[in-house]
Amino acid sequence: MRYAGTAVERLLRKELDAGPVAGLRAFLGLWRGTVVASDFRAGCPVLAASVEEPPPGDEIPPALIAAAGAFDGWEGLLAAALRDHGADPGRAPEPATLVVASVQGAISMCRARRDTAPLDRVARQLEALIDAALAGPVRGT
Repeated sequence: MRYAGTAVERLLRKELDAGPVAGLRAFLGLWRGTVVASDFRAGCPVLAASVEEPPPGDEIPPALIAAAGAFDGWEGLLAAALRDHGADPGRAPEPATLVVASVQGAISMCRARRDTAPLDRVARQLEALIDAALAGPVRGT
């Protein structure tokens, strides 16, 4: 779990140097490649661990803790890149969370449908979201 989270973080760090849109495209490209190369059998191991049924009791399984850490790391990198490229610092975590959550959901949809269309649609919307976040504050909020 930690290996998968760190591998994605490494990719994001490298690509986010060119800006949030470049990072988004790399993030999407990674998952697109994963589902296509596996003939829609593989997805994100972090997501898989996070949706597994936890054992009874109050103990949080180590895999779930690692999954939360991976998601937090990806969101943090995206939020920092948004802030560094002009997004409202107070709002930067919101689109970062939306990116991670949307991509993870789209991966699941792609696997179920055996089609990359959900990921392609999400990609277009997330690019527009990032462009809007970089354009300035949202009016009326």
